[in-house]
Amino acid sequence: MSLMMTVRDVMTQSVISVRCGTPLREVAHLLIDHRISGLPVVDVEDAVLGVVSEADLLVKEQGPNAVRHRPLARFLGESRESRAQLAKLGAVTASEAMTAPAVTITSGHRVTEAAAVMIARGVNRLPVVDDGRLVGIVTRADLVRAYVRSDDQLARTIREDFLRGILCLDPALFTVIVTDGMASISGRVERRSTAELIERSVSMVPGVVHVYTDVTWAMDDSRVEPAALDPGFPFDPR
Repeated sequence: MSLMMTVRDVMTQSVISVRCGTPLREVAHLLIDHRISGLPVVDVEDAVLGVVSEADLLVKEQGPNAVRHRPLARFLGESRESRAQLAKLGAVTASEAMTAPAVTITSGHRVTEAAAVMIARGVNRLPVVDDGRLVGIVTRADLVRAYVRSDDQLARTIREDFLRGILCLDPALFTVIVTDGMASISGRVERRSTAELIERSVSMVPGVVHVYTDVTWAMDDSRVEPAALDPGFPFDPR
């Protein structure tokens, strides 16, 4: 598992999806049989066109009374959301009931970014799309599970994936202790910038709730300024 856990690490790759013409009755059976609350609607090339969910089906089931009308709708017209809900009342296929366009994400995004999108857009799932094709789906439950890792797993991730794998540092030169999600890292590095990078990056590891660092450095490179070019020296941008 990589330090910067991505959507690819937690997504479900075997996605239950439907086509535009799939009858709503079949959609409902799929939701019940697979114990899911929504699924993507795709075309013949697996491009995601929208998402049909339990909420979409409930609008149809509850009828016009379930549609929220904006104030003075009689005079100003219905809002876009209300018009979309009204259109779903007569839906008989997945494309007629789906919410479109779908809010999607790529597999390379971090799980923290996926969580931010879900919260901002008010959705419970994100179809994962790479190169225009559906490759998986990630849900809020998947993101929650990403944070449920043991202290030993977190410590191993910090040592192997980050210190060794990313910074090319010898983990044996550091003491890494994780207790109840709180990481403590001590050791010594050559540059101050490296010590600061350790603290910033480890704080983004899913499952780490707090980072305490006691990493000393030999050289303070925060005050090093790039050398100025001599105006008389010919500069070749190549």
